[in-house]
Amino acid sequence: MLDARQHQGKFGEDYVRVLASAGGLLVLKDDLDVDGIDLGFRATGRYGKVYSPTIEAQIKTWSKPSRSSGHLDYRGLDEWQFNKLAGPDFTVPRFLFVICVPTDNQSYAASMTDGVMLRHLGYFVSLRSEKQIPHPDRGRKRPVRVPTANVLTATALRRLTETQSVW
Repeated sequence: MLDARQHQGKFGEDYVRVLASAGGLLVLKDDLDVDGIDLGFRATGRYGKVYSPTIEAQIKTWSKPSRSSGHLDYRGLDEWQFNKLAGPDFTVPRFLFVICVPTDNQSYAASMTDGVMLRHLGYFVSLRSEKQIPHPDRGRKRPVRVPTANVLTATALRRLTETQSVW
Protein backbone atom coordinates (compact mmCIF):
# COMPACT_ATOMS: atom_id res chain seq x y z
CA MET A 1 0.00 0.00 0.00
CA LEU A 2 1.26 3.46 -0.89
CA ASP A 3 1.70 6.00 1.86
CA ALA A 4 -0.40 9.17 1.54
CA ARG A 5 2.38 11.21 -0.10
CA GLN A 6 3.21 8.52 -2.67
CA HIS A 7 -0.49 8.03 -3.40
CA GLN A 8 -1.06 11.75 -3.98
CA GLY A 9 2.02 12.06 -6.22
CA LYS A 10 1.11 8.99 -8.27
CA PHE A 11 -2.42 10.30 -8.74
CA GLY A 12 -1.01 13.62 -10.01
CA GLU A 13 1.15 11.90 -12.62
CA ASP A 14 -1.69 9.60 -13.66
CA TYR A 15 -4.07 12.57 -13.90
CA VAL A 16 -1.73 14.20 -16.43
CA ARG A 17 -1.24 10.89 -18.28
CA VAL A 18 -5.02 10.69 -18.76
CA LEU A 19 -5.05 14.21 -20.23
CA ALA A 20 -2.16 13.34 -22.56
CA SER A 21 -3.93 10.19 -23.71
CA ALA A 22 -7.15 12.12 -24.32
CA GLY A 23 -5.14 14.71 -26.28
CA GLY A 24 -3.48 12.08 -28.46
CA LEU A 25 0.03 12.70 -27.11
CA LEU A 26 2.83 10.28 -26.32
CA VAL A 27 4.03 10.28 -22.71
CA LEU A 28 7.77 10.06 -22.08
CA LYS A 29 9.47 9.10 -18.83
CA ASP A 30 13.21 9.16 -18.17
CA ASP A 31 14.65 6.02 -16.66
CA LEU A 32 16.02 8.09 -13.74
CA ASP A 33 14.71 11.35 -12.28
CA VAL A 34 17.98 13.26 -12.08
CA ASP A 35 16.95 16.39 -13.95
CA GLY A 36 13.80 17.46 -12.12
CA ILE A 37 11.42 16.30 -14.84
CA ASP A 38 8.61 13.87 -14.16
CA LEU A 39 7.09 13.40 -17.62
CA GLY A 40 7.55 14.53 -21.21
CA PHE A 41 4.85 14.87 -23.87
CA ARG A 42 5.26 14.52 -27.63
CA ALA A 43 2.92 15.19 -30.53
CA THR A 44 3.57 13.04 -33.57
CA GLY A 45 3.89 14.55 -37.02
CA ARG A 46 4.81 17.97 -38.30
CA TYR A 47 3.70 21.25 -36.71
CA GLY A 48 4.92 24.26 -38.65
CA LYS A 49 8.67 23.82 -39.04
CA VAL A 50 8.94 21.24 -36.26
CA TYR A 51 8.53 17.47 -36.32
CA SER A 52 7.43 15.69 -33.16
CA PRO A 53 7.33 18.74 -30.84
CA THR A 54 8.00 17.87 -27.22
CA ILE A 55 7.65 19.51 -23.81
CA GLU A 56 8.63 18.40 -20.30
CA ALA A 57 6.99 18.96 -16.95
CA GLN A 58 7.58 18.72 -13.27
CA ILE A 59 4.31 17.62 -11.69
CA LYS A 60 3.36 18.67 -8.19
CA THR A 61 0.18 17.87 -6.29
CA TRP A 62 -1.45 20.11 -3.72
CA SER A 63 -4.32 19.24 -1.41
CA LYS A 64 -4.79 22.65 0.23
CA PRO A 65 -4.27 25.26 -2.50
CA SER A 66 -3.78 28.90 -1.61
CA ARG A 67 -5.39 31.30 -4.08
CA SER A 68 -5.12 35.07 -4.46
CA SER A 69 -6.21 37.42 -7.24
CA GLY A 70 -6.30 34.93 -10.10
CA HIS A 71 -3.27 32.91 -9.04
CA LEU A 72 -2.31 29.91 -7.00
CA ASP A 73 0.48 30.86 -4.60
CA TYR A 74 2.43 27.61 -4.84
CA ARG A 75 5.16 27.19 -2.23
CA GLY A 76 6.15 23.58 -2.85
CA LEU A 77 9.30 24.04 -4.95
CA ASP A 78 12.70 24.25 -3.35
CA GLU A 79 15.31 26.44 -5.04
CA TRP A 80 16.99 23.47 -6.76
CA GLN A 81 13.67 22.31 -8.24
CA PHE A 82 12.89 25.89 -9.32
CA ASN A 83 16.20 26.14 -11.18
CA LYS A 84 15.40 22.95 -13.10
CA LEU A 85 12.45 24.83 -14.65
CA ALA A 86 13.56 28.49 -14.74
CA GLY A 87 15.18 30.36 -17.59
CA PRO A 88 15.26 30.10 -21.37
CA ASP A 89 18.26 27.80 -21.79
CA PHE A 90 16.51 24.43 -22.13
CA THR A 91 16.37 22.69 -25.51
CA VAL A 92 12.95 21.27 -24.66
CA PRO A 93 10.48 23.73 -23.05
CA ARG A 94 9.72 22.98 -19.39
CA PHE A 95 6.59 23.61 -17.36
CA LEU A 96 5.40 23.28 -13.81
CA PHE A 97 2.09 21.42 -13.57
CA VAL A 98 0.26 21.84 -10.26
CA ILE A 99 -2.54 19.34 -9.73
CA CYS A 100 -4.96 20.33 -6.97
CA VAL A 101 -6.36 17.23 -5.31
CA PRO A 102 -8.87 16.51 -2.53
CA THR A 103 -7.49 16.09 0.99
CA ASP A 104 -9.27 12.72 1.16
CA ASN A 105 -7.66 10.27 -1.27
CA GLN A 106 -10.93 8.36 -1.53
CA SER A 107 -12.29 11.39 -3.40
CA TYR A 108 -9.59 11.47 -6.13
CA ALA A 109 -11.91 9.79 -8.63
CA ALA A 110 -15.64 9.15 -8.84
CA SER A 111 -17.40 6.69 -11.14
CA MET A 112 -20.69 7.71 -12.66
CA THR A 113 -22.98 6.10 -15.22
CA ASP A 114 -21.55 8.26 -18.00
CA GLY A 115 -17.87 8.20 -17.05
CA VAL A 116 -15.19 8.80 -14.48
CA MET A 117 -14.47 12.19 -12.90
CA LEU A 118 -10.97 13.04 -11.70
CA ARG A 119 -10.72 15.65 -8.95
CA HIS A 120 -9.87 18.48 -8.93
CA LEU A 121 -8.06 20.61 -11.51
CA GLY A 122 -4.53 20.95 -12.81
CA TYR A 123 -2.78 24.17 -13.77
CA PHE A 124 0.39 25.00 -15.69
CA VAL A 125 2.99 27.73 -15.77
CA SER A 126 6.20 28.33 -17.71
CA LEU A 127 9.13 29.68 -15.70
CA ARG A 128 11.09 30.51 -18.84
CA SER A 129 11.13 34.25 -18.05
CA GLU A 130 12.30 33.69 -14.45
CA LYS A 131 15.96 34.00 -13.48
CA GLN A 132 17.65 31.03 -11.92
CA ILE A 133 18.75 31.32 -8.30
CA PRO A 134 22.53 31.45 -7.84
CA HIS A 135 23.70 28.81 -5.35
CA PRO A 136 20.30 27.13 -4.88
CA ASP A 137 19.52 25.56 -1.52
CA ARG A 138 17.25 22.50 -1.27
CA GLY A 139 16.23 23.74 2.18
CA ARG A 140 14.75 27.02 0.94
CA LYS A 141 11.42 27.27 -0.86
CA ARG A 142 10.85 29.42 -3.94
CA PRO A 143 7.22 30.59 -4.28
CA VAL A 144 5.65 30.46 -7.75
CA ARG A 145 2.49 32.23 -8.92
CA VAL A 146 0.45 29.92 -11.14
CA PRO A 147 -2.35 31.67 -13.08
CA THR A 148 -5.73 30.00 -12.43
CA ALA A 149 -6.60 30.84 -16.05
CA ASN A 150 -3.97 28.25 -17.09
CA VAL A 151 -6.19 25.20 -16.53
CA LEU A 152 -4.50 22.02 -17.68
CA THR A 153 -6.91 20.19 -20.00
CA ALA A 154 -6.29 17.67 -22.78
CA THR A 155 -6.65 20.51 -25.30
CA ALA A 156 -4.32 22.83 -23.35
CA LEU A 157 -1.67 20.12 -23.01
CA ARG A 158 -1.84 19.38 -26.72
CA ARG A 159 -1.59 23.12 -27.54
CA LEU A 160 1.43 23.54 -25.25
CA THR A 161 3.13 20.63 -26.97
CA GLU A 162 2.26 21.63 -30.55
CA THR A 163 3.36 25.22 -30.04
CA GLN A 164 6.41 24.42 -27.91
CA SER A 165 8.70 26.48 -30.12
CA VAL A 166 6.98 29.74 -29.07
CA TRP A 167 7.54 29.13 -25.37
